Amino acid sequence: MDTLNEPALPQSLDHARITPLPNGAFYISEFITEDEEKYILDKVASAPKPRWKQLSRRRLQTWPSDLISNKLVDAPLPPWLEQPIVTRLRSLRLGESADSESHIFSDSPHQRPNHVLINEYPAGIGIMPHKDGAAYHPVVCTVSLGANICLNIYETKADGTLNKAPIWRILQEPRSLLITTADLYTDYLHGIDDITEDTELSAQTIANWPLLRQASTFHDGRNPRQTRTSLTYRDVLNVSKLGSKIGLLFNQKK
Repeated sequence: MDTLNEPALPQSLDHARITPLPNGAFYISEFITEDEEKYILDKVASAPKPRWKQLSRRRLQTWPSDLISNKLVDAPLPPWLEQPIVTRLRSLRLGESADSESHIFSDSPHQRPNHVLINEYPAGIGIMPHKDGAAYHPVVCTVSLGANICLNIYETKADGTLNKAPIWRILQEPRSLLITTADLYTDYLHGIDDITEDTELSAQTIANWPLLRQASTFHDGRNPRQTRTSLTYRDVLNVSKLGSKIGLLFNQKK
């Protein structure tokens, strides 16, 4: 994998802030290179069959393992999920005035993501509105691979029921990074529509439109769906040290 031509990352997350959203949402359109994207997709595709969990309409992988009662067995991530993504995540300064050592996981228990969920979304397949839950530190870093997709953000009504119309929409491009934290993590739901094409895409409807790599790609307001793979990096709060005793049991076939 060629890592010589690294993408030009912002000096701090202040330059990646999605301003229409609550404080704590960031978008970087070119977080990894095309070569890195291809390398990671090849690794995902070549994972042994037991790594895949087949759901009704999509499939996923969990690294280094599934959670058991909201607890993770302590084991390292495989190198291809560690480099370059984790290193770059921890290199992103929070703000211009922030300490040079301060990054998005500085306040998490392990000061780094320790779990990756890989979801493969065929065209026309999404995921219902949901929250990520209490098992994780409230920082989610999602790297998108392969295709564009529109993420919907929902709020609940005063009576606790879901408002069916999304309050915001975020367009995620291949090789991009989306970070959601704080209130956006705890108070709002997110989901992806089961449609074959995203429509009505414009500066008026997409919250991160000014941050897109090439907004002109969507000049007609449309995005025909293709297979998209997401890597969701999070820090699981509770970790069992059993993993340190059994080595790389959950990290086989790197």
